[in-house]
Amino acid sequence: MEKRNMMTRSLMSRRGRALGALALVGALALTGCAAGTDATATADGTQLLQIPREDMATFTRNFNPFSPNAAPMTQQAIYEPLLVFNPNDGTTTPWLATGWTAAPDGTGLTFTLRDGVQWSDGEPFTAADVAFTFGLQKDVAGGYEYLDTVTADDDRTVTFSFTRPFAPALYELGRQVIVPQHVWEGIDDAALETNETPVGTGPYTEVASFQSQAYSLTKNPHYWQPDKQKIEGVQMLAFAGNDPANLATTNGETDWADQFIPDIENAFVADDPENRHFWFPATDGVINWQLNTTKPPFDDVRVRKALSMAVDRESVTEVAMQGYTHPADCTGLSDGYDAWRDDAVAGGCDWTERDVDGANAILDEAGYARGADGTRTMPDGSPLSFDISVGATSSDWLSAANIIDQNLDDVGIDATVNAPDWSAVVAGYEDGSFDTGIVWSNMEPTPYQFYRGVMSTETAVPVGEPATQNYHRFGLPEADALLATFAAATDEESQHRAIDQLQVLFDENAPVVPLFPGPRWGAYNTTRFTGFPTEENPYATLSTRSATTVLVLTTLEPVVAP
Repeated sequence: MEKRNMMTRSLMSRRGRALGALALVGALALTGCAAGTDATATADGTQLLQIPREDMATFTRNFNPFSPNAAPMTQQAIYEPLLVFNPNDGTTTPWLATGWTAAPDGTGLTFTLRDGVQWSDGEPFTAADVAFTFGLQKDVAGGYEYLDTVTADDDRTVTFSFTRPFAPALYELGRQVIVPQHVWEGIDDAALETNETPVGTGPYTEVASFQSQAYSLTKNPHYWQPDKQKIEGVQMLAFAGNDPANLATTNGETDWADQFIPDIENAFVADDPENRHFWFPATDGVINWQLNTTKPPFDDVRVRKALSMAVDRESVTEVAMQGYTHPADCTGLSDGYDAWRDDAVAGGCDWTERDVDGANAILDEAGYARGADGTRTMPDGSPLSFDISVGATSSDWLSAANIIDQNLDDVGIDATVNAPDWSAVVAGYEDGSFDTGIVWSNMEPTPYQFYRGVMSTETAVPVGEPATQNYHRFGLPEADALLATFAAATDEESQHRAIDQLQVLFDENAPVVPLFPGPRWGAYNTTRFTGFPTEENPYATLSTRSATTVLVLTTLEPVVAP
């Protein structure tokens, strides 16, 4: 259940686009959340980094990193991982660990931990904390099925032993945030704990103020990189939708925002081009049109490819996505996986290119006849019609769904855009009752989890059982074998061969219809702070929900007033 809740909240948080006049009023009232105080500054008047969250009308004081309802910045500013992977340039930065060694047969990893790290209460950080964290994580949320034991060999060394070779483990284990054993071992139910006064190793751990629409985190007094705590802290601002968050951002009331901003050049940059900037690298997970393959005609690969050929991806990316990204290809891979992309497969794509005549020919040949009125029917004579599900508040994705709906008219298919709130959409995805829908894919350091999520029989659960990925419920034994080969490989050449073959399998079977690589939203204002990542210096992503956020927080500097 925890994993289901976490997936649901992830979908809601990344796609929340609620609208409403009342939210605008609330947004304008945020400048003074506490009576008689300046909510944007510390007690001595020092400016805090202002970050909006467009998907949360109110905050709850919950800093439990194991909870799907944890407050923003819990896993970015308060708790830290062993390493940080940057999808923009493929680099890995040692963090709480200084190095790691894999077992020769791939059945384990040993991490060397950093000396001199303390928890924010002054207690030392040790390997025992790491071992304890993984035991707690498995108890609370499951996962890490391949993990056998975690052993603290000494204060600075921790060894992970696996039940089988598993190459993706380095990043899965390395990116788990670590909690202090001396705090959490006394908690009866870690899943329900709200952890209102957190103890972490991160740069900003102190809850200086907390109210339902804004809260502040200030400096960890025992941070292991005190020279990198150049800003005094962060303040998170709650907004009930994109419109009020964008209003605050365009009014210059925020410093760093990662929500969708239409026409950003005119709406945001133009007012102060010297200080206002954005960077939207297309390195997030690919946004897919997922077709429920447990229902005909989506169980027919010919139909899946024909539907894909009907889609005008140029219009989807230019109109719905405001030109912030580009069409996907038939490997299904995001730009974050460019180093893994097989150019031979990508160069031969046909079913991800718009071809109305080709799509019609395939549907004709497959037996989905077109009647006198131009509408196609199933082989049994019933209409070929279905829903396209997407959350009503996701204006960009809703626009994409409407374009697809119009495109399908050209091939004689009567689709309907179904746009309730996201909770209803996700419920349909999870139980397998939906027809089709707009969904994003896994984005991890390697394509292993992406292909596992769209083609593995292990993730293709029966209708009625809760799915946390692979909502389309498609699985191939051949994909399982290639994924197992990748996981067992101890050298990059073997891993690349397995991924190359998975790309061929994806191209042949079209398990999902890839639309475009998801942009990582990031707008920033350098009036008060400088040092944000850019295309020229992509040391991190500008998404405040990314694991790389800690890199940004430890790089930013305040602008010194003249």
